Amino acid sequence: MASLTAVYGAPPLKLATVPQGSVQLSPLVPGGQSMDTLDGGAFDAIVVLAPPGAIERRYVLAHALRLLKPGGELTALATKNAGGLRLRAELEAFGCEVTDTPKGGHRICRCERPAAKPEGLDEVLAEGGPQILPDLGLWSQPGVFSWNRIDPGSAALVAHLPAGHSPLSGRGADFGCGIGYLSRTVLTSAKVTDLLLVDIDRRAVDAARRNIDDPRARFEHADVRHPPFHDGGDEDRSLGQAFIRKASQSLRKGKSCWLVANRHLPYEAILAECFTRVVPQETPGGYKVFEAIK
Repeated sequence: MASLTAVYGAPPLKLATVPQGSVQLSPLVPGGQSMDTLDGGAFDAIVVLAPPGAIERRYVLAHALRLLKPGGELTALATKNAGGLRLRAELEAFGCEVTDTPKGGHRICRCERPAAKPEGLDEVLAEGGPQILPDLGLWSQPGVFSWNRIDPGSAALVAHLPAGHSPLSGRGADFGCGIGYLSRTVLTSAKVTDLLLVDIDRRAVDAARRNIDDPRARFEHADVRHPPFHDGGDEDRSLGQAFIRKASQSLRKGKSCWLVANRHLPYEAILAECFTRVVPQETPGGYKVFEAIK
């Protein structure tokens, strides 16, 4: 019987071998499989590019061990400044015997799934899994952008969305919807007839589904810029440009795109290229808000 293998993320191929046909487990890859829903003990080998957040990383490692057959091989790697120096200790805390190799700015840890259930597995899975935030009353999960607070940019945009005599209306989309905070505000307008929530993070989309109980809302785990835009490096700028172009393509003539961005990012030129009129809003702090009319 052929070995069943999986991969989490996109490990550098010069540092880790990922067999062809491996099942993709990352929630940031549309079309991949959810670790939460897969049966345990199914895989012979898993390669993980470990995420930088400690809670999220332990959660991914715990799921990888859960999904491996006893004796199955786990290869986990991370850059030294993004959790790599803690990988070995985190795997040993599950009861694994670990070999640790530094290479290419990464730490590469290899171990086998113990015959017995890994130590502390349930506690780590609970800590890193979907959960309701008491202060917000919303579902979220470690690893989702700004997972346990409302980011200031979203708060700034909510403060500038149309209300009163000229609320948002018709069909709309929330690109990079996160857990649905902005969409909840949009849907308070009775004139909104349909709202598509899109995010590249499956965990965010799943949380948004829980946070929004409205027949006008639709949800999609997708990459807005398709082909993929999560290419590292200058991600903030390229992602924002992709959202602006996609919004322009999706809107009818005379309709609006509302955008919030970090103040230092130069989106004015591409907004002017894609829209007929761009109206900056007065925004304090490190963010700027625009209404762009097609």
